[in-house]
Amino acid sequence: MKAEADGGDLSIGIPLLAGNGDCGAAEPTHQRRSHHSISGSTSFFKTCFNGLNALSGVGILSVPYAVCSGGWLSLMLLFLIAGCTFYTSLLIQRCMDLDTNIRSYPDIGERAFGTKGRVVVSVAMNVELYLVATGFLILEGDNLHNLYPDIGGVVIGGKQCFILIIGLIVLPTVWLDNMSILSYISATGVVSSFILVCSIFWAAVFDGIGFREKGILLNYRGLPTAISLYAFCYCAHPVFPTLYTSMRDQKKFSKVMLVCFVVCTMTYASVAIMGYLMFGAKVDSQVTLNLPINRISSKVAIYTTLVNPLAKYALMVTPILNGLERRLLLRWPNRWVSMLIRTVLVVSTIVVALSVPFFAYLMSLVGAFLSVTASIIVPCLCYMKISGIYLQRFGVELLFLFGIVFIGAVVLVVGTYTALLEIFHHLI
Repeated sequence: MKAEADGGDLSIGIPLLAGNGDCGAAEPTHQRRSHHSISGSTSFFKTCFNGLNALSGVGILSVPYAVCSGGWLSLMLLFLIAGCTFYTSLLIQRCMDLDTNIRSYPDIGERAFGTKGRVVVSVAMNVELYLVATGFLILEGDNLHNLYPDIGGVVIGGKQCFILIIGLIVLPTVWLDNMSILSYISATGVVSSFILVCSIFWAAVFDGIGFREKGILLNYRGLPTAISLYAFCYCAHPVFPTLYTSMRDQKKFSKVMLVCFVVCTMTYASVAIMGYLMFGAKVDSQVTLNLPINRISSKVAIYTTLVNPLAKYALMVTPILNGLERRLLLRWPNRWVSMLIRTVLVVSTIVVALSVPFFAYLMSLVGAFLSVTASIIVPCLCYMKISGIYLQRFGVELLFLFGIVFIGAVVLVVGTYTALLEIFHHLI
């Protein structure tokens, strides 16, 4: 076995075998296309910004809590999940190269398993992205309420009020439908993530918090929560087909993924280590809630946290909007209808955020059930079916694929059960 290096492709494993129709029969690898026939106009660097913005999400705030839940050794799971999800991102590219009619994540499910596959993938993808967008609003409400527990000396249901205000602020970004333009908004999200890391470090070193906590080595009971939150950090796979088709030079997509996963994983690990050393067992589900708000570095970190969701919201809901508009605009091809669809989607996430304000538990559930499904299990199963590799002689890559699917299934069952149990206890 060897990695293919044609045109800068970093794909891992044996030469690809293209599926033929619904039967999954294999074609020689030399007949497959080197890249998708439908390409956009977004440059390599702009795609990197969009990819980094999609991956470096609000999970960065919850990784210290994840380490607190599972102990120091649970960090190994972060790197394991990062490696698996990087590999599955390349599988998405492979699936799209094998069939140039594929343009979205649901298209991959349909190409592999027909209409039922499309329905399953669509539901998993849309619910995941929808709840991630909802989590952005909850995050904003929590941090703004932490900064301003009352407005003008009057308490008016601060968190709920802030969620509503933030929802109205992100609405204009959702009205944009150009990935190249969105890359500029994404750039602010990437920069804000870097500033956040620097602010937390500054608060620890120069503002007296220090790295005084030792933590525990391993907590078996907290491992399901930890791995669910780690999985949530890499929940951007439904966005990758959109990024891929938007690229001007799609042969460089694997390099984009490599840059995004390496940068984001190092960022996640840095914040996880710093946050746990700073606050230990007392760390909150969002590390910014632990920071003393009377320090400049803390305020910079919190304000930077507020920028992140504003920059990411539109990118995360783009696949949902694309699916809705492809259906509805065929019947009502009008720009105002598109605006109405986008507005209704934002309003609905505001309503859900007001109803379920449990950030850590919501993210844990999304990570365990939806992120594992959409980012780990689905890409493996679809690639095996589309490529026809499951029909070939049992080899190392096939064993690797089955291993990833098995691990994903275990995390899905155990993590989902734990997350639902925590939500149930919190409601009681």
